[in-house]
Amino acid sequence: MNKYVLFYFGAGKLALQSILAHKLRSFLTLTGIIIGVASVVIVGASINGFNSYVAISMSKMFGVNHFVIDRFAYRESMTEDQINRMWRRNKRLSVEDYAWLRDQCQSCAEVGAQSESSINLKHNGRETFLTRIAGVTAEMALIEEKDFSDGRFFTTAEVDRAARVCVIGTDIEEKFFDGRDPIGQTIKIKGAQMTIVGVESKRGSFLGNSMDNHAYIPLTTFMKLFGRRQSLQIHAKSHDREIFQTTVEEARVLMRNRHKLVGNDDDDFGMVNTGDFKDDVDSFTGTIALVVTPITLLSLVIGGIVVMNIMLVSVVERTFEIGLRKAVGAKRIQILAQFLIESSVLSVVGGLLGLLLAVALSWLIRVTTSMPMTITTGYVTLSLLVSGIIGITAGFFPAVKASKLDPVVALGKN
Repeated sequence: MNKYVLFYFGAGKLALQSILAHKLRSFLTLTGIIIGVASVVIVGASINGFNSYVAISMSKMFGVNHFVIDRFAYRESMTEDQINRMWRRNKRLSVEDYAWLRDQCQSCAEVGAQSESSINLKHNGRETFLTRIAGVTAEMALIEEKDFSDGRFFTTAEVDRAARVCVIGTDIEEKFFDGRDPIGQTIKIKGAQMTIVGVESKRGSFLGNSMDNHAYIPLTTFMKLFGRRQSLQIHAKSHDREIFQTTVEEARVLMRNRHKLVGNDDDDFGMVNTGDFKDDVDSFTGTIALVVTPITLLSLVIGGIVVMNIMLVSVVERTFEIGLRKAVGAKRIQILAQFLIESSVLSVVGGLLGLLLAVALSWLIRVTTSMPMTITTGYVTLSLLVSGIIGITAGFFPAVKASKLDPVVALGKN
């Protein structure tokens, strides 16, 4: 076997013996590395998990290949003056706008419309608070890819005749019906008796807000109960992702034609791509990662300082051993390698323990909350690579100090 392989194997064995000889001290030394690696991996798992959570929630809320034409598209960068100017300039979107786009948009798979309000509902002495009442056309079930745990969605014919029917969320079902079949039962919305024809499948919560405290009623019925002055939201869906942007642009041109806009006239409506919400979240979490990840890496640096301190103590404690090894022919490079290997082994072991801790914490968070935790190889590699580099760096100065000891002086300190 190659003499260098034998040497490094022997140095690694001595390093492990030294670590195991002082188990408690070694563990306390590793604490900073363990916490640092676990922090980096948990931060990465949380960010990726949150992005997945948003993507799943967006899919449940909006479906896919879905965009919205609204009175204006709100952006966080907008000033109050810009918002007020848009409210004054932009027209309310009407049923006629919806019908125009539905009839004219060739690349749209579906076009629907919606208006909404929030009220408290009462039934048999029980009450729900701030229940979302959405007046919608029948196409919204296809656009948002709604699933139903019971019953059905209302039909185009029921929308046309302003039928008093509704589809409820599971929060209302659980609050008002105690496990009884709600289909065919009635609840009052704005004083009108509405017959329940369907129950939407449970969608859960998003950022702590329930997505199941709602009732859908035909848009025509909504307008009779809540008035016609509200601007509609026009929802549309492309046939597939490949033509999504083409569909959005076609809808935009058709709406400009409908509103008689020409040349450089600004749109008097807003286009909202539901995928933009996820893009905004990805950008937000990316910013968080840029800020938080370096902070968590600082804990690894602190752990490295602890490793360096312990290695310096180890050099002092083992002065006689170092002197003896040099007296029998050990070279400086061999002493240097022994202590570098020892500090590297400490950091690698700490990194692996930190990774195990991160896996355990991620599992605990996943089973106790609705947040998915996704451990990625990128953050694992980053944390282990940094911990290894810190281990080598932290051990370098103590190793150099040990390798420079004069054997005569070192033996004399016994």
